[in-house]
Amino acid sequence: MRISRGLVVVAILALVAGLFSQVLAVAASGTGAAADCATMKDVRIVVVTHGQATSNFWAVVQNGVRQAQKDLCVNVEYNSPETFDMVRMGELIDAAVASKPDGLVVSIPDPSALGPHIKKAVDAGIPVVSMNSGGDVFQQFGILTHVGSDEAVAGLAGGRRLGAMGVKNAICVNDEVGNAALDTRCDGLTKGLAESGGKMKVLAAPTGDPVGVQNAVAASLQADPTIDGVVTMGPDGAVPTLKALKAAERLPQVKFATFDLGPDTLQALESGDMQFAIDQQQFLQGYLPIVFLMLYKQYLLMPGGGQAILSGPNFVTKDTAASVLALSQQGIR
Repeated sequence: MRISRGLVVVAILALVAGLFSQVLAVAASGTGAAADCATMKDVRIVVVTHGQATSNFWAVVQNGVRQAQKDLCVNVEYNSPETFDMVRMGELIDAAVASKPDGLVVSIPDPSALGPHIKKAVDAGIPVVSMNSGGDVFQQFGILTHVGSDEAVAGLAGGRRLGAMGVKNAICVNDEVGNAALDTRCDGLTKGLAESGGKMKVLAAPTGDPVGVQNAVAASLQADPTIDGVVTMGPDGAVPTLKALKAAERLPQVKFATFDLGPDTLQALESGDMQFAIDQQQFLQGYLPIVFLMLYKQYLLMPGGGQAILSGPNFVTKDTAASVLALSQQGIR
């Protein structure tokens, strides 16, 4: 019998609610509760992602991790390389495996580079849940489930939305070349826009360099005055791109959108400088894997049925930007 995604979601919510009720009961029961919570603190989960600590996007992921740590009384260690560095990320995964945690959470931006390291964890009997990147490959590594957005679906929907706005010649600003998820986004955008007769070119921009991103976008706008659509991969690329569009006085002619959210992008949405943002609700990507690993440790329960659990996509527009901005200021969106 085929189980619908709706039923899977209901099952997940039921499992999470059951675990939360246990935590709340522990918190309300006094001395015994303190002992139970102390026992739960013996559970140690390690998170290794490719996102830098300076990123607005990954700060929200970390907030989700920390909130789960607090809610579930568990010990969580969060690690990431200082730059987009797959060699260093592999080293961090190896170090986590050597420390023998009760669970491991990983992002998988480069399956070929990180797969052997993740396989070491699985072979060592460590339960692994992936998040953010890797929704198309997690099963082949023996990972229990994945929490993230389907980048192909999100890109396709974004491209179609651009096409409906009349965009014919767009650029996809990729400021993290080598991240398979971002390549998938640009590919989906291209296919979605092509359905209405538009075209999209990928613009490779430097990683972690706002000035470099701004300059790359500015040069592209100057070289091609027919560009009427721009999509960035996240708030770290969106902010310098917005500056380039303003400096070139192209905002009135260019439809501007981004993946993911940040205070600056939400303000741009609210003011009308940006048309839409594709939100993958990354707080859930930090929060849910910790919950799932706790469920697995305590009850051998794991939702998803071997399929990825989607945290997005969700579109944010001018109409909803103010409400989402309030949540962003709390570190949730």
